[in-house]
Amino acid sequence: MKPDHPEHPAPSDAATRKAIRPVICYPVEGLPVPNLPAYRAAREGWSLISEVLVPARDGRTFEVPAGWFFRIVSVEGPQVGDLNLFAAGNLGERFFSGKTRALHGTHLSTGDRMWSCLPYLRPMATVTEDTLDWYGFDDFGGSVHDVIGTRCDPYTHTLLSDGDQYHHCCHSNLTRAVAAQSGLPLHAAELHVHDVLNVFMCTGFTRDTGQYFMKASPVRPGDYLEFMAEIDLLGALSACPGGDCSAEHSSDAAVCHPLLVQVFKPKAPPVGWCSPGANPYDRSHGQE
Repeated sequence: MKPDHPEHPAPSDAATRKAIRPVICYPVEGLPVPNLPAYRAAREGWSLISEVLVPARDGRTFEVPAGWFFRIVSVEGPQVGDLNLFAAGNLGERFFSGKTRALHGTHLSTGDRMWSCLPYLRPMATVTEDTLDWYGFDDFGGSVHDVIGTRCDPYTHTLLSDGDQYHHCCHSNLTRAVAAQSGLPLHAAELHVHDVLNVFMCTGFTRDTGQYFMKASPVRPGDYLEFMAEIDLLGALSACPGGDCSAEHSSDAAVCHPLLVQVFKPKAPPVGWCSPGANPYDRSHGQE
């Protein structure tokens, strides 16, 4: 956070320095573009295979084979969720929110992808439909489905609340869910929990201080965020203890609701689609 009153005076060419135009860090013209019409056509005649209801202030896991679809659905009231993704059978390959943010921006919507961590760096899932895409960016700079927040966690909560111990933060919920699915002890499962896609959460940065903010989510029952799995996936979702995050999170005071995960099997994979293999970078040269 920048100070309100800098300690050092501006140099004589300050205005010139500030006026330099920005350069996009990662030009994405060469990034493979998903064939959304083919993805969407694959939904015709699909079958609902499973549903997982994630209780309020809790977490659950779900599995999605490559080429299948999954939806995160608001079912009872405004509610945000924190999503982790792993390659099925390999907790070491997980969602990389920082690189996803660098490639697609601060908030995801239709056509954007969730990328895995290094050294894998391949698409894990592609957003195929977003019923909140109408929201765009509001006058405060807020938007939905962010990859800028981390996840509410008990460690930060303890620091900011004079030692209060709270055990239903999204980090805690995801840890318990991953432990239950994998059979790992909690302390080992916790090491695999990572920065999230904040599904349905409305967030941004304040214009004056650059602080991360949240505001009431525009999500309503029936809204959903839909993905196609690009690889075999294990997902973990927490229904945030902040409810719609209109006032606070990591709290039992907020009104919270469950979230529903639906998994769909298409009759056939999208035309021309194949699951992405390993990243083509030959790291053996970098290790010589």
